[in-house]
Amino acid sequence: MCHLPIYLDTNATTPIDPRVADAMTPYLREHFGNPNSGHVYGRTALAAVDKARAQVAGLLGCAPNEVIFTSGGSESNNLAIKGAAWAREDRGRHLVISAVEHPATSAVCDWLAGRGWEVSVVPVDDNCLIDPADVAKALRPDTVLVSIMHANNEVGTVQPIAEIAAVAHEAGALMHTDAAQSAGKLPVRVDDLGVDLLSLASHKLYGPKGVGALYVRDGVTLENLVHGAKQESGRRAGTESVILVAGLGEAAALAAEDVEEEAPRLSAMRDRLQTALTEAAPATVVHARDVERLPNTLSIGFPGMLASDLMAKLDGIACSAGAACNDGGATASAVLMAMDAPFEAAVGTLRLSLGRFTTEDELDRATKMITAVVSDLR
Repeated sequence: MCHLPIYLDTNATTPIDPRVADAMTPYLREHFGNPNSGHVYGRTALAAVDKARAQVAGLLGCAPNEVIFTSGGSESNNLAIKGAAWAREDRGRHLVISAVEHPATSAVCDWLAGRGWEVSVVPVDDNCLIDPADVAKALRPDTVLVSIMHANNEVGTVQPIAEIAAVAHEAGALMHTDAAQSAGKLPVRVDDLGVDLLSLASHKLYGPKGVGALYVRDGVTLENLVHGAKQESGRRAGTESVILVAGLGEAAALAAEDVEEEAPRLSAMRDRLQTALTEAAPATVVHARDVERLPNTLSIGFPGMLASDLMAKLDGIACSAGAACNDGGATASAVLMAMDAPFEAAVGTLRLSLGRFTTEDELDRATKMITAVVSDLR
């Protein structure tokens, strides 16, 4: 009998919650209508889309008409950044991001930079934290948008988005945040964060892959990426995938209900794992340990080891590495390099991210496996 490894990689993706799957099933088996059709089949499908829009709005604390459904977090970021840049060209062609953004943000800005936009990159400290004063220094009269992720996908650092948004608005710039990692793990309310644009990815909060959402504050204008008919209030053409949208809606509703209880549970489990590993291997480096982190995320470096060697022996655990091997050598991740993490710890870094379905027993077994492998490699 094949036993699957313990899953500690929820920052990469989450399993679909059975309650989400149940909410999706009717639109796979029965309700196949086009939500833009006027007959009963279409009206049934449209009701599902409208319900999901209200559920996402409930998670974010916004109005349903401020939610656009997309194909995922990457498209949401593309629409937010390119859409704002193109819509505000009359103001200028300057963008501000951080040194630790996900490629779904940084690569978009690189693309714009190749077409005449200027991009300022704000540094982080050794805890991966951004100083709002550095954002203020980077702002210019022609800055159209600041895009800073809410929480880092690798080390979990939670950024001071509300303070950064205030600085951006004072300079006349829009504020976007990629909240793919934080939604469902932390309270994510757009008014508390002060943002104009916010991206979500369904598969990061126990929903299906291939669907996401973009919050667009009422009154903010974006240029469209996808042209065609007038779906999503004319902001994104293409027939909505009702089954995926229904899944995202249910996932958002469950996250809104569970986050206040789930965050402390995950934090306690994460801290227990961290304590056990640091006691077993005192030389370990816990990245971003001195600041607020995502409650489920532990990025831990084992100096003198390579993450690839650790993962090769940890066949009973599914996790991620903080480094890549190239031609026999090792390269630390861009995030750890931006943090100026010690190189020996960076190339020996594992990211262990817990989730809704992680059990105490799994955590205990994973701790024993990791400590045994570390001891063996030492």
